[in-house]
This record gives sequence, structure tokens and C-alpha cells, in this order.
Amino acid sequence: MRWRAAGSNRGRVHPALLLVIVLIGGWLVYQGLQRPGLDPNATPRVVAARGDLAEDEKNTIEIFQNASPSVVYITTLAVRRGIFSLNVYEIPQGTGSGFIWDNEGRIVTNFHVIKDASRIEVTLADHSTWKAVLVGAAPDRDLAVLQISAPSSKLIPIPIGESRNLLVGQKVFAIGNPFGLDQTLTTGVVSALGREITSVTGRTIHDVIQTDAAINPGNSGGPLLDSAGRLIGVNTAIYSPSGASSGIGFAVPVDEVNKVVPQVIRTGRMIRPGLGVALANPRLTRSIVDKGLLIMKVMPGSNADKAGLRGTRQVQGGFVLGDIIVGINGRPVNDYNSLRDELERYDVGDTVTLNILRDGQPMDVDVVLEAME
Repeated sequence: MRWRAAGSNRGRVHPALLLVIVLIGGWLVYQGLQRPGLDPNATPRVVAARGDLAEDEKNTIEIFQNASPSVVYITTLAVRRGIFSLNVYEIPQGTGSGFIWDNEGRIVTNFHVIKDASRIEVTLADHSTWKAVLVGAAPDRDLAVLQISAPSSKLIPIPIGESRNLLVGQKVFAIGNPFGLDQTLTTGVVSALGREITSVTGRTIHDVIQTDAAINPGNSGGPLLDSAGRLIGVNTAIYSPSGASSGIGFAVPVDEVNKVVPQVIRTGRMIRPGLGVALANPRLTRSIVDKGLLIMKVMPGSNADKAGLRGTRQVQGGFVLGDIIVGINGRPVNDYNSLRDELERYDVGDTVTLNILRDGQPMDVDVVLEAME
């Protein structure tokens, strides 16, 4: 008896089975060709003529092309020490935006962008990266000035506008680096004027611009532009529970920026206006009066001294209270913070009317504000 090895028929297909496979395949191909909408002769459609861009589009494109070379991308790093090795190393801390202020390589951004950074890098529009040093800052205004050593050929200062004559409804444009996506343009309008926000130091920033132009993390420090491509504000904050844009963004007005930045460049800090007086501590003041600020001492030769303000004097048997400041130009002040906020509405050299109580009687005294040390 002969035995055949198992599997000797492998590889062979029964003719009937092969015929079934061919028929099924042909039927599937036929059904595919007959599917509604399919056309084996389909070709790309002819592109319709575009025509000219709308004037509004042309203006937006021109604004971006002219302003984007002035916008920079800022990266910060922080020093950390290993828990076990104790080795010191740098880690990325955050990103933000900024803009070129002048041909000397000075860059303006938000203070909170570079706060606590051990190293700062600035990337220009041509993608060249430069190490930056901090010139100075005005934390109460959330502004900082950096310096890079890039050649002047790479530095295109942003045009400066005005914010005092802005109107609600004006078109605005924000350029920055949201979420690290550099050179991003968003558009919107001035939603409101005269807003107040709190800086990183807890101080009030006055006359802030509110806009619905999308401002997201990474936009901080970037420019807010008007329809002429001029700087009208520095994007600084958003109102959003999620941290992403919700249509409510804020910008420090350019009039304040144009006042503070030169001060920072000259002195490394913001120069605050003052009265030239020393005030009593709040607890002592409240033990004497219900409202206002008690003047303890008037600095000799100060503008307050020249205006005739009186400090607290010691006399035989006790003290004679000095003047009590209750307002500035009719706006009430009840504590040191409110006084400081009111004073910072003005510039050094401005004349303000102090509303005071002297011997219990209300009176007004005009004082020229001077620089505080």
C-alpha cells in the first residue's frame, strides 16, 4: 500500500472555487464602478478668478507686513537645583511677546513675562535669537525693558501712536506668539476704555484698553495696533476662567508706556510723582480720624512745603495735628494705596488740588507734584 505525505495537495485550488472567486471579484468591481457619484474621468475644477482684495483686507495685510518685523518672541528660563544631585540646571519657564522700541536694541514686554527668569532669549522675526539683559522694569505697570546686541539692520522700531483719543469701536490688531505660535495676527475692536486692572504687584493700572481681539497665553507683552499700524497698547491680560481667550483682553495704554519706558531706560525704574510729605501709619490715623491721611512731616524745601501744607507738631503738653488729606481734585482718598493710585494718574510737574482738613475745617491747597526717590 502506498502512503501519500500529508499536505501534498497544498497550493492547488479547485477549478470551481477559482471560478466563484473570479465571479465575486468581478461583481464587486462592477458594483464599485456603478456607485453613485463616482466618475473615472473626474478632473480638477477650473479655478475662478479672484479679483482684487477688499480694501479692508489690503489694509490688514499691510499692517501685518509692516508691523510684524518689529514683534519679537521671548523665551525665559529659570534655574533649578536637583533634589538628589544638587546640580544646578536651567528649565524653560515661559514664553511671551514683545516689540522693538528703538534702534539701540531695546525691547519692551510685560514684567510678568520675564519675572524671576535666570536667562532671557529674544527671537526676532528673521528667527535669529539673541541673549537679552534686563535694563529695568516698572512692575506696577507690568512693563519691562530688555536689551539685545543685534545689529541695527535687524532692528525695526514699532511706530508709536496715541491712546488718549481712542474711541470705542475702533479696529485694533494684536500681533504676538500665542501658545508659542510666533507671528500670529488677531483682529478686533476697542471694546471699552478706562478700565482698571491689577498688576503683579497688586497695584492698579488705570485707563486700560479693553479689546475683543483674541489674546492668549504667549501674547503677553505684544503690541496692540490701530488701523494705521501704530502702537496703542501693550497686551497684558485676559479675562478667562480657562486661561484662553474669551473675547475680553486688556492692554496697557501707549500714553502710559511712552511715559514709563523712557524713565526705565534712564533710571532702571519708574519715577513716581509725590507730594513731599511723610504720612502717619494707618493705625495712628484711624485712632484720630475716620477718614483721610494724617501728615506727620512736610519735607523742608519740598513743593508741599512751598504750598503751605502743615505737618504734625509737638508742643508743650502734647501735639498739634497736621493737615489731613481727604481727596485729590475732588476724588476721595482714605488710605495710602488710594492716595498712591490717585497720584499716579498724574505726571511729575503736574499741579493737583489737595482736599484737606485743617483744624477740622475743609480747605483746598494746590501742590506741584515732584519726583519721589
